[in-house]
Amino acid sequence: MRTPKTLATSLLTLSAAALLALSAAGAATASPAPAKAPLSTSDVTGHTVTESGAADYWTADRMRNAVPGDVLADKAMNRRMSAKPAAAPLEGAAPSTVEATAPKKQSQAALAQTPQTKANASETPVPHIGKVFFTLGGTNYVCSGNSVSSGNKSTVSTAGHCVNEGPGAFATKFTFVPAYLNGASPYGKWTAKALYAPTQWSSSGDMTYDTGFAVMSTLNGQYLSDVVGASGLQFNAARGLGYKSFGYPAAAPFNGESLKSCSGAATNDPYNPQFNTQGIPCNMTGGSSGGPWFIGSSASGYQNSINSYGYGSNSTKMYGPYWGSVIQQAYTTAAAS
Repeated sequence: MRTPKTLATSLLTLSAAALLALSAAGAATASPAPAKAPLSTSDVTGHTVTESGAADYWTADRMRNAVPGDVLADKAMNRRMSAKPAAAPLEGAAPSTVEATAPKKQSQAALAQTPQTKANASETPVPHIGKVFFTLGGTNYVCSGNSVSSGNKSTVSTAGHCVNEGPGAFATKFTFVPAYLNGASPYGKWTAKALYAPTQWSSSGDMTYDTGFAVMSTLNGQYLSDVVGASGLQFNAARGLGYKSFGYPAAAPFNGESLKSCSGAATNDPYNPQFNTQGIPCNMTGGSSGGPWFIGSSASGYQNSINSYGYGSNSTKMYGPYWGSVIQQAYTTAAAS
């Protein structure tokens, strides 16, 4: 096994098992249920947010100075160093999709097209992609996230380590800023009313399931997806697809002030195959954790994973979890809440 190192430390050496936090693709899904789901099930852990004032808390200075959230994935990994690796999740279920709420879907031909390989590229802001800000243990953190199609019209996808310590406490002051650019919040600051993660993440920090979902409160009487749109999703997809991922890398040499992307064909993680993750060519750093992976060559494809982790100071790949039935259940529970 090759020793992983985190992005959070700007890809500097930490502990022998330090992992960079971000995420990957695939798993089975169903249409968002209109009925209310229970906050938690055996496979999903939920947390109701009771605090207020989160949007006002995130001033331009606090947003700019927030710590890249991948350090939390490193801590979770260190806590599990002595634990027996979890078995890889079962695959083979038929792919299932949730259609986009507002953005125009790509054609099947476009979805099948392998994007041109790029380790990072500058992007103009995308309305449904943004930065995620939150507090854990008294520290302010930043990740990336995406508005996804749901029955409640208010669901945001991100990394598991951006909603819960894995294992440990859930985040506080969780706020989503879509289309963030150089401190600007063109669509406002949306605060969470509930957070969800697979129980395998919240109870043991298993990198296999490093995905989380936040349900946002309305803002000025409007639902999130009515304002910025929402991406379709696909679960239990084939492996080895072409992807384009997005995020706001904040650790050097990036500053987190603008949107970046990576693209290329996915391959399995050769160093920690027990994670069941896939990686694409990418050198985004901490802060891009939780940014969406889209099948195909643009942000109008189906989301199928998130930025989760990378390896070392010369990392050339970003890895993300396979979206299977466990992550699908976390999504379905959040989307129906």
